[in-house]
Amino acid sequence: MSVYTKAKFILAAEEYVHLPPDTGIEVAFGGRSNAGKSSALNTITNQQSLARTSKTPGRTQQILYFQLDEKRHLVDLPGYGFAKVPLSRKEHWQRFMEEYFTRRKALRGLILLIDVRHPLKDFDLQMLEWCDMNNLAVHVLLTKADKLSRGAAKQQLLKVTPEIKERCAKASVQLFSSLKKTGLEDVHHILNQWFEYPEKEKLTKK
Repeated sequence: MSVYTKAKFILAAEEYVHLPPDTGIEVAFGGRSNAGKSSALNTITNQQSLARTSKTPGRTQQILYFQLDEKRHLVDLPGYGFAKVPLSRKEHWQRFMEEYFTRRKALRGLILLIDVRHPLKDFDLQMLEWCDMNNLAVHVLLTKADKLSRGAAKQQLLKVTPEIKERCAKASVQLFSSLKKTGLEDVHHILNQWFEYPEKEKLTKK
């Protein structure tokens, strides 16, 4: 059983002061509201409803914390781009996330989810620049890879990788599909490194 299947929801926060103690290691998941963030979290943890999925983009309107153990957390950041909320609310999310990126010492890295068919929108670029400014590692999942042919998906990967690395020096990129579980082993490998887990064979119970 993978350590990620143990993930459980512990809190939702709308203000920085409501976040848990700034200790241990946490990895954040961010992306535009239609990038498939909730589906990816569910696939990574092998849980059908850990993170809510909805046909209405922008449902996640708080920072959500999922605990793996006492020292490690997955963090679901607010989706951005299509949420039908007032401008003031969107501005609050932006301030909140900027504060989170600049102040959070426990933050080890960001998994940035980008729809492979619609890459590098303004918010994606902003997130990459925040990570670069704060010397934060970022791993980009080009999601919904199953929506393209294998050749087209690889071509898109080759096209966007140089620009992503230009925006953020500590960025890496891969294709990912929640539906087909394409790239699941690769993202688990990145998470294992960031969370300082032991070798793969020690992560499973036989």
